[in-house]
Amino acid sequence: VASLQMLPYSFTFHGSEIPVLYLSGVCTLPEARRKGFMDQLLLRSFEVAREQEIPLMLLVPQEEWLLGFYARYGFAQTFDAGNEPLPSLKAFIDLHPGDLQAAYRAFDNHFRGRDMTLQKSFNDFQAMVEEAALFHFPLKKNLIGMARVIDAERLLQLYASAHGDTVFSLKVDDELLPRNSGLYNLSGGVVQRGLRLVEPHLQLDIAELTQLLMGYHTAERGGQIASLFPEKVPAMHYMLE
Repeated sequence: VASLQMLPYSFTFHGSEIPVLYLSGVCTLPEARRKGFMDQLLLRSFEVAREQEIPLMLLVPQEEWLLGFYARYGFAQTFDAGNEPLPSLKAFIDLHPGDLQAAYRAFDNHFRGRDMTLQKSFNDFQAMVEEAALFHFPLKKNLIGMARVIDAERLLQLYASAHGDTVFSLKVDDELLPRNSGLYNLSGGVVQRGLRLVEPHLQLDIAELTQLLMGYHTAERGGQIASLFPEKVPAMHYMLE
């Protein structure tokens, strides 16, 4: 009556590559809606991600109203729709005729060094090319997308390691994943939990933390937020949408 897929990818996060799960095919039969089936599935997906030591989940909402629906589960918008076309997959193929591995290496070199970007394996690339060829390689753009922190401590540690001179504390509230809730101190590239407050001190819900860790429009917020969390341009694309 309800289903979703959890597809594994890699994601560049503050200079490190982390495993993420991308939620796809989230749907419920019309006659089974509003009965809590999707609620149970989404909550179970968080448990599975935690069991698999996946610190972050991503998705692309197929309609605008779904931004509000997923927000109830701690997802936050962290990816904007692109205005400019992405590099054509056909261009990579044409540069390396008859050698899909070489075409993939060129594609991978283009995106691998970009922070806050969903990365693709060779198998992903092969599926993308096959799908694009069916439609004569249409232009693609970055997709609007959302993220959900599954393991706050792990992501904060990666952030702290990349910003070793940063010192602050934050209190996180996560109603659905209470293991994320609590006080975190960041100093000298290390995260510690449950210690006394260090100034500056931030108080965030899990959606706010997700946006800050991913540098989503942080410059617009100015002040401490902009200085602690440098602005990034998160990117998600070529998702066989």
